Amino acid sequence: MTLATIRGNEIDSIDLKNRSSLILEYLPFVKQIVSRIASHLPPHVESEDLINAGVIGLMQAIDRFDPTRDNTLKTYASFRIKGAVLSELRSRDYLSRSHRKRIKQLDDAYLKLELQNEGKVEDEDVAKEIDVSLDEYYQIKAAANIYFVSIDEMDGSSNEEKENYVQSLIKKQPNDALTLTKLKEMQNAIEGAVDQLPDKEKLVLSMYYSDELTMKEIGRVMDLTESRVSQIHSQAIIHLRSRLRKDGLMEG
Repeated sequence: MTLATIRGNEIDSIDLKNRSSLILEYLPFVKQIVSRIASHLPPHVESEDLINAGVIGLMQAIDRFDPTRDNTLKTYASFRIKGAVLSELRSRDYLSRSHRKRIKQLDDAYLKLELQNEGKVEDEDVAKEIDVSLDEYYQIKAAANIYFVSIDEMDGSSNEEKENYVQSLIKKQPNDALTLTKLKEMQNAIEGAVDQLPDKEKLVLSMYYSDELTMKEIGRVMDLTESRVSQIHSQAIIHLRSRLRKDGLMEG
């Protein structure tokens, strides 16, 4: 039995033989996810360690997958793999609360300078505004590119509520009306924020998150350098997070 055939109620459980086969079959998918995350990380972060974390997330997904739910193993595994990789990064203090605080400072500085300079913002100016070296600034910017909404940053939510959000996103079935309302509110806010983005930023987000193209591939489509695509992506993420904070859906 292959991964592609596991749908709906076709299986009740996954035996050890199938488990090993699925791990091998899914390994390229793990590497693909890690590659997309690692592309925004500094060189000193070892991809091999992240792949190991991703494989652990894959094994958890296989062991916990419920075929009676209205989702596929690939969808469920994707959440588990990404979660395991991000947990590994947090354990190294790379995505710690202090880093998220730095990301917020970068967001605020970028938006301030953007208003002052009519949209033209240089990296050197942002680094000066938040009082860090250019190298430190690039590290913060790389971390900011990893995600645009962190469940940990959802304002006014307890740990139990945040876990409900994660489970609901995986299952696509909110456990209660409050969770459904909060997720719907977040979805509407993100859609509204995306609609207000410049066309280039919307296009980059669409190709990166919906079409799952790499920055290099997007550059080829748009006839831009990879670094320019990454810059446009960063600007879009900053704008989105700023809007969500204004709407009270992320910690201010």
